[in-house]
Amino acid sequence: MAKNLLNRYIWLADTVYRAGKITFEEINRKWLRTDWSEGKDLPLRTFHNHRKAIEDLFDINIECDNYNRYYIGNTDDIENGSLRAWLLNTFAVNSLMNESHHLKNRILFEEIPSGQRFLTTIIEAMRDNLCLEITYQAFWFDTPFSLEIEPYCLKIFKQRWYVIGENRSIKEIRRYSLDRIQEIRTTNETFKLPKTFDAESHFENSFGIIVDPKIQACVVKIKAFGNRRKYLQTLPLHPSQEEIESNSEFSIFQYYMAPTPDFKQELLSCGDEIEVLSPLSFRNEIAETVNQMKKLYKKIT
Repeated sequence: MAKNLLNRYIWLADTVYRAGKITFEEINRKWLRTDWSEGKDLPLRTFHNHRKAIEDLFDINIECDNYNRYYIGNTDDIENGSLRAWLLNTFAVNSLMNESHHLKNRILFEEIPSGQRFLTTIIEAMRDNLCLEITYQAFWFDTPFSLEIEPYCLKIFKQRWYVIGENRSIKEIRRYSLDRIQEIRTTNETFKLPKTFDAESHFENSFGIIVDPKIQACVVKIKAFGNRRKYLQTLPLHPSQEEIESNSEFSIFQYYMAPTPDFKQELLSCGDEIEVLSPLSFRNEIAETVNQMKKLYKKIT
């Protein structure tokens, strides 16, 4: 019941957002096309209750103009706020799928299994500033271990959800993948989010999920060949990306970021379409990995 109610809220916010301006009668016609309506009109009182809940939960304000048309009053906030934009963009597709049942087998999604069990618990703990006790199975240990963390933020990367927070026993900020959590429990211990912590700033110089104080941010230059440069032009690897040189054969891109292992793996996945130019230490690191791969793939005759 709670899940359906949440889906209704996001459906209503998305419907108004996509329309720009829309009357209650037009909203009701769209409502009647959904499974939730069961062929019955949306009561005006329910509509206004949903408006209030949407404002309280998501800080999305559905307002009414002098012509009785409803619209999102804080559109700029939505477009600048990644969480709200993610909610609406995600549900826009889901909403359309609900209205187009005959297409359900023709639209394929990537599954993110790690978010199913623990995401709600972690979000609630973040909201209430409560610590979490987790049983964790790291890849580099044979057996799971327990630890207590202060959950600061959540981040999704490469089909995995991660919770980032301070490990209370070692007093350091660490990341934990949700798909490696075996058990999770909210404790009665409270914490205060440090005023110096900002989730976006924390990952500002990172490609993905790794933030290692031992790997400092620096200027990284890569050469991209063929169609790879077109991919980079349309989907930059990092917000700092700049195309500083281009000709008919290649483009050179420059970044200011930490050359972390996940960035290294991303570049290696591009094969011979990418060449790391600098810094020299990172280029040599890539070269060493390529040499090791070469030993694995000796030509078989």
